[in-house]
Amino acid sequence: ECKKRAAEIFDEALFKTPPTNEDCPICFLRLPIEPSDSQYKVCCGKIVCYGCVMCADTIAGRPTKENCPFCRAPDVTSDEVAVEMLRKRIEVGDATAMRVLGFRYSKGDGVPQDYKKALELWHRASKLGCAMSQSDIGFGYLNGEGVEKDMKKARYHWELAAMGGDEAARHSLGIAEWKAGNMNRAMKHFMISAGFGHDESLKKIQYGFSHGHVTKDEFEKALRAHKESKDEMQSDQRDAARRLIDAYGDAAPP
Repeated sequence: ECKKRAAEIFDEALFKTPPTNEDCPICFLRLPIEPSDSQYKVCCGKIVCYGCVMCADTIAGRPTKENCPFCRAPDVTSDEVAVEMLRKRIEVGDATAMRVLGFRYSKGDGVPQDYKKALELWHRASKLGCAMSQSDIGFGYLNGEGVEKDMKKARYHWELAAMGGDEAARHSLGIAEWKAGNMNRAMKHFMISAGFGHDESLKKIQYGFSHGHVTKDEFEKALRAHKESKDEMQSDQRDAARRLIDAYGDAAPP
C-alpha cells in the first residue's frame, strides 16, 4: 500500500504542468524549446534567441559574427578561448556553462573527448537546476557513454528533466512508454510536451487520436495548446533568422 501511494505521489509530480522556458533577455519572448533556435553567450551567460542574435549580427541581409547582442562583447573566435571562458563561467556557478562544456567533452569539441568529464559536469549542472543536463545524463545511460547502459536510470533522469521543464526529455519518456505498451501514460506525456510546442509530440497525439488512444476533446485541446505555445514563441525576427540559417548554414553564428 505504501509503495502504491508513493507511486501515485510521484506520478502527480511527474504529470504536473512543468515550468516554461525563460524569456529571451532582449525581445522578452519565451525562448524556443528547440536548443538550435537559441544560443548561449559565454561572455555574459545569457541565452538569446536566434531572432535577436541574427538581428544584431546581420548586415545587408547576410549573417556576420561580431558582437554579443546582449552585452556587446566581441564574439568568441576560437575553441580555446571559448573553453577558457566557459571555465570562468563555471567558477561563478553558471549551470548552463557546465552543460555546454560537458557537451563539448561528450563530442570532443575543442577538448579531448571524455564522457566521464561530461557526466561530471552534467551532474553538477543538474544539482543547480539545469533540467537539460538531467536529460543529457539520461542519454548517457541510454547509449552507455561513460557509464554502463541502464534504461531504468535513463528514464529516471528523463523524469527529473521533464519535471524541470525539458520537453524533449518528456517526449523521450512518451516514446519509452509507447514501446512498453503503456499508451495512456505515453499520451499523457505527449499532451504535456505538445502543449509546450513540441511538434513530434503533437504528431504522436494525432496518431493516438486516429487509433482510439486519445479522445476528440483531448486532441482538440492539444491542438489549441500547441498553437498558443507556438504563437508565444513566434516573431518575424525569429522567422527571418530561421530562413537565414537554412540558407547559409555554417555562415550563421555558431
